[in-house]
Amino acid sequence: MESCDEQAARALGRSEPGVAARAWRWLTAGPAYPANAGDLRSFGVLGLRLPGRATVAIVAVTLILLLDYHGRLNGLVEGVTGLAATTPADTRRVAAIARFVLLGAVPLALVVLVMRDRPARYGLRVGDVRAGVTLALGGCLAMTPVVLAISRLPAFAGYYGPQAAAVPDVLLTTALEVIPAEFFFRGFLLFALLRVVGPIAVVVATLPFAFAHLGKPEVETLSTLGGGLLYGWLDWRTGSVLWSGLAHTWILALAVVAAGAAA
Repeated sequence: MESCDEQAARALGRSEPGVAARAWRWLTAGPAYPANAGDLRSFGVLGLRLPGRATVAIVAVTLILLLDYHGRLNGLVEGVTGLAATTPADTRRVAAIARFVLLGAVPLALVVLVMRDRPARYGLRVGDVRAGVTLALGGCLAMTPVVLAISRLPAFAGYYGPQAAAVPDVLLTTALEVIPAEFFFRGFLLFALLRVVGPIAVVVATLPFAFAHLGKPEVETLSTLGGGLLYGWLDWRTGSVLWSGLAHTWILALAVVAAGAAA
């Protein structure tokens, strides 16, 4: 016969969640994103009631992507910096500087000056460090062999190979382009929508991110739907765009360097 203590211990053991359940609970334990009065403030246009901050974000993202598509700022960057886009690597560097302004500085100015809000509410903070380091590092480790394999494909090597340069140069250029882009899509847009429409904002913010990859190798374009959702989930989980920015920088920089070696 079991003693009362043994029966209690066995019952307690049955009631404790297993490792998988605890891991799942940790993965899905995102912070709350309550809307404040500024998030809910709306204005009317032809009978439509539109949430102000979310509308500013959507319209700005649309206009900025159109300007970026046509390279409107690239010539200005060349004139100011003296950089000449004579090689694919130089062209990528000029575009990265232009995107740092268009996708980073402009949305940040809109948050502060037009939305009258704090940048930290749009992912410009460290957030959950433990989750960020664990998930970003795990994702990078999982994706590294995949990226190395894909980079050998002719279409991929042909597109990114000519853009390759010295590793520090590739890392810097990629960071200048990618980290502002993470803030643009999954900070400025995602968090503006999240407090108005809820978690579906992660999906909505993925759509312009995917369309921004049109013209790149097909395997990359198709992967942006899944990748964009994962980056968005990571930002939702951590409350920060830092970790997706660092992970995205590693993956794209590795792709460029590996494609250069395979070309």
